[in-house]
Amino acid sequence: MDAQEHKKTYSIGQLAREFGVSLRTLRFYEDRGLLTPHRKGTVRRYDEQHKTRLSMILKAKKLGFILAEIRALIERWKEDAALTVELPLTPEEIDRQILHLEAQKRTIECAIQELTSRRKAKPRND
Repeated sequence: MDAQEHKKTYSIGQLAREFGVSLRTLRFYEDRGLLTPHRKGTVRRYDEQHKTRLSMILKAKKLGFILAEIRALIERWKEDAALTVELPLTPEEIDRQILHLEAQKRTIECAIQELTSRRKAKPRND
């Protein structure tokens, strides 16, 4: 047995359940090169490092980062010797993302306001 076989591993289903995502989501991240599970034939096996990466991916998605940005963050994280679970964000990246999210928020608030006023203007046909 090699060292790889001694590590605790997880199936795609176990990982999906633990993180509350679909199998399709995990395959999508694999297709995009964000996750690279170990394979034995068609069976995917994930280890603790994959779990950490998935946690970071999902956190970055929650913070509004797009896949290309997430890929860059993951690459920067891999180069860090400490390999902490925190996203390796610079203060400039944080500020830029806050501005981006605030702009999205304004756009969404305008859309909600317009739809709400349209709903009030037209009687329902229930």
